[in-house]
Amino acid sequence: MKAEAYLSRGVSPTKEDVKKAVSGQSAGLYPGSFCKIIPDLAQDPAWCTVIHADGAGTKSAAAYLMFRETGDPSWFTGIAQDSLIMNTDDLLCVGAVGGFKISNTIGRNAHRVDTSCLKAIIGGYDRIIEDLRQMGIDLEMTGGETADVGDLVRTVICDSTVVVRLPRSQVIQASAIRPGQAIVGLASFGQTSYERRENSGIGSNGLTAARHLLLHGDYLLRYPESCSDTLPEGKAYCGNWHLQDPLPGSQLSVGEAILSPTRTYLPVIRAILPAVGGQISGVIHCTGGGQIKCRDFGRGIRYVKDNLFPAPPIFRAIAQSQEVGAAEMYQIFNMGHRLEIYCDESAAETIIGICGRFNLEARKVGHTEASSAGHINEVLIRDQGQEYFY
Repeated sequence: MKAEAYLSRGVSPTKEDVKKAVSGQSAGLYPGSFCKIIPDLAQDPAWCTVIHADGAGTKSAAAYLMFRETGDPSWFTGIAQDSLIMNTDDLLCVGAVGGFKISNTIGRNAHRVDTSCLKAIIGGYDRIIEDLRQMGIDLEMTGGETADVGDLVRTVICDSTVVVRLPRSQVIQASAIRPGQAIVGLASFGQTSYERRENSGIGSNGLTAARHLLLHGDYLLRYPESCSDTLPEGKAYCGNWHLQDPLPGSQLSVGEAILSPTRTYLPVIRAILPAVGGQISGVIHCTGGGQIKCRDFGRGIRYVKDNLFPAPPIFRAIAQSQEVGAAEMYQIFNMGHRLEIYCDESAAETIIGICGRFNLEARKVGHTEASSAGHINEVLIRDQGQEYFY
């Protein structure tokens, strides 16, 4: 099953080409883990190291649109959080919840993204790092690179690299996910106790599809530099919404919802692991691949998700474009929960209770069972009276 609404815009939700390109590389110390884990940089045999790179992706194009429409560079501030959290929340999936060393890379077209925008991005890093420090998360910015690459970049790219050491005894290996476990989903939407305002839940995945399926063709006429000139006709900005339009069912405008900063689960996982860490076999960040991401982990597993959160307003609005069907929506977007914890049934209620202390909605969204296809993994989603099989 292919997500044509995404593929037609030059993006793959499952990154099959990337997987083929890296198939010959070493899988690291713990094959099948969410991140590649290597021997410790300090050469301590009881420790290991993870070096991870990710970024805000095409969400920066939406920030550029808001900047051009309003003249306010602060719309770029959240892009730094997106870039950082897409790294740290991958790293928490292997058990890392502190000791992060961060470097960032900003590539801009200086003709369009000026000093005020750069200050907003850099200030965004400072703000999210300080916010996390206030919650007891140890992070340190080590420097970075800002490059003027107008021949390559139409607007701006914001990426980060994060290095962390952790004891091997604390490593969570997603390869250990097995049949008979509960799947607890942590909501991507709402407002936690550590967020300044409502979060739409969009995160930083599927933004190419979200931007073009939601936003009006006016933006292609006014800001053609905000998207690729290789997009097929009719695939760029083909929605009905303007950035300032209210998003139905939300307190956010459409533009604010698209740019809602990626929620971090670090404070929550930092509280969960000491309580029930021994009963957790895997943590999956539902990023590229959305609700199907889990299929890449474990062996011979059928992932059954039959109690998902109701789709948040931004995903309902995207679905109303009628270009992307329900089966594709689950492949592209997180659809309401962006982190999954695979645990013993007895630990599920404890996890949900800890999430509640942070005003973070959590629920048992499903369970694991043996695959019907031998060693091949499967995903079965039951939602809104329909079944989708991957």
